[in-house]
Formats: sequence, C-alpha cells, structure tokens
Amino acid sequence: MQPTRVIGLMSGTSVDGIDTALVEISGTDLDLKVKLLAGETYPYSPQLREHILGLGAGTAISMADLAAIDDAIAHNFAQAAQHIQSGHPRATLIGSHGQTVYHRPPQGLEELGYSCQLGRGAMIAHLTGITTVSNFRIADIAAYGHGAPLVPKVDAYLLSHLQEGRCIQNIGGIGNVTYLPARSDDWLSQIRGWDTGPGNSLLDLAVQHFTSGTKSYDNNGDWAASGTPCYPLVEQWVSHEYFHLPPPKSTGRELFGLTYLHDCLEDAQTYQLNAADFLATITELTAVSIVHSYDNFLPRRPHKVILCGGGSRNSYLKNRLQLLLGNVPVSTTDEFGLSAAFKEAIAFAVLAYWRNINIPGNLPAVTGAYQEMLLGEIHDNYR
Repeated sequence: MQPTRVIGLMSGTSVDGIDTALVEISGTDLDLKVKLLAGETYPYSPQLREHILGLGAGTAISMADLAAIDDAIAHNFAQAAQHIQSGHPRATLIGSHGQTVYHRPPQGLEELGYSCQLGRGAMIAHLTGITTVSNFRIADIAAYGHGAPLVPKVDAYLLSHLQEGRCIQNIGGIGNVTYLPARSDDWLSQIRGWDTGPGNSLLDLAVQHFTSGTKSYDNNGDWAASGTPCYPLVEQWVSHEYFHLPPPKSTGRELFGLTYLHDCLEDAQTYQLNAADFLATITELTAVSIVHSYDNFLPRRPHKVILCGGGSRNSYLKNRLQLLLGNVPVSTTDEFGLSAAFKEAIAFAVLAYWRNINIPGNLPAVTGAYQEMLLGEIHDNYR
C-alpha cells in the first residue's frame, strides 16, 4: 500500500502558534512508519492569541464572540494546512487537535470530565477541501477517561524498545509523560502516562510578567541559568496536591496558570528573589515535579528519558533534569528519528490516520477510560 499523506495540526497550552506537520504514514502498530515531509509553526496574530489566553484565564465573553474566535482559530488552522503543502503532493487527511481553552478532569468514578478545543473541524474541511478529523478527546471522556494524554499509543509504536524502559517526556505548556516498558507479553497494558504538571506555561507567564509583555519566553533558558533556584520554595510548591495525586490524571492552565503564578510570586517575596532567581526556581519546579512523578508513580526509573516539545530546546531545563536523574541519560526524540519540535503534531496526524481506518487511539490504562475508543470526529468536505 502507498503511504497516506496526512497533516497534523496542534496548538498547546502555551498558545505559541500552530505546530503543523505534513507526514507520510504507513503500517498500523509495530510496523507503523512516519516520514516527516515538512514541519512549521505558524504564529497566531497577537490579537487572536490575547483572546485565546483570555478565554483560558476565564474571561467572560458572549456566545457570538466565542463563535467568532472558534471560526478564527479554524481559519488559522486551515491556512497552516494549506501553507505546509507548498511544494509537496496534496494531503488526503488532516488531524487537528485544535486549541484547548478549558479542561476539567473527571472528579469521580461516575462523573464525566470536560475538555474544549476550539477550531472546528468542519470549517477546516470546508476551507481546505480535505477530510478533517478533530475533537479527539471527547470519545475517551465519554468512556469516563481524562481525554488526556492521547499520545502514548503513538509513542508506543514509534519509540518503544525490546529491552529498555523509556519515559517520553513532552514539555509543552503543560508537561506530560509516556512510560514505555520494555516490549514483552502484555506490554501495552503496562504503559502509563499522565500530565506531570507545569512545563513552559509558568515560565512563559513569568517572563511576560518581568518584561511587561515585551518578551514571551526565556530563550534556551539563558535568563533562568543566570539565577539561583530557591530550594525551600521548590519544596513548598511541589507539596501541591496535584503532584501527589496518582495517575490517571490531567491538568492545564486552569490549575497552573496566571492565578498560580501570582501565588508563586507572592510566596517568593519572603525570599526577595530577583527575576533571574525566580525563573530559575520556576524552572526547578518543572524539573523536580517531573522526576518526583517518576519516583512516585513508576515501578522503577526508566533506562532513558527522551524529551520533546518546546521545553526540549531549553538547555538549562534539560541540564537540571539530567542532574536530578543522575545516570539516566536525557536526550530528545530527534536522536531517535522523530522530530522533537513537531512530535505532538505528528501524533495527531497518526491519530487521524487510525480513526480513518477504524483503529482505536486511546490506551485505557493511561487515560482511565473503561475501554478502547475510536478517537475523533470525521468531517468530510461537502463542496
């Protein structure tokens, strides 16, 4: 069979822009192969980004304005899909994660969670003329799962190993991990995954705070690297209830957003930290919370930790993780033939590909769902 050309579209909680991947996909599980033809991040306009961040922070708007933002995001996603195909054969399928603006995990065994991603798939299919799969999270949530993380099954077939246990650690706005045991009998049921806590979101918000909005992130972690972490604060912050909840669990800006940052800034006043020290301390929280979750919720530390997402390009954060993990090597998915920058977009291309051929995309052991589910709603082009 000829490989299927699929576009994956993803914008995370940092709202940096739309990560867009054009890939060729073949196979179904352990024979799954993905070739990245093109990858690009297309930024939102400052005005649209401000609207999205406002929604995530709880800004009240009218339904008419919500519909307008939903359509604007879909238009941006459709434009990204059109641009990424320039100079390449046309794709036949799009997998669009959309833009998360609200996520509420299930609060009990008999209560459904809720997750809202804007950028409706029907509009993307209409504008591009390409069948689009979107709303990936709702089927897992309907089966009493968290609807997150959804990437672990893709990780399993692209990054697992016969003898090694591996943690695939995504550091986007929120951090999430996939634990892949060595492949053996019933290994899929032993895969675990959860949101580890803040990734880049608090760092970005802190940089915006200290620069009055003139900068949006700490390039390479250089600013944080010039400071000194305040370990009593890190110990205080990592005592937060979320870090001690056992998986399955998921989180977002609703917990680790602007309100949480303001609480952290207030806590830091006691220690009279300058901006660099505060950024170093927030970075340390991200690193410590990741390692804390491994030590508390995994049967053992992995043989390797493999990073992806924007945080994988933060050398200071990567070095802090390596120091905390000791003899467990820390690398990136680039070193294993899978783009660290576009891995999440690639994953949603694969999830769309699976949905199109009726293969379930979730792992109940990860999300807490009662059963495997076909993920995503299919929107055909009716023009």
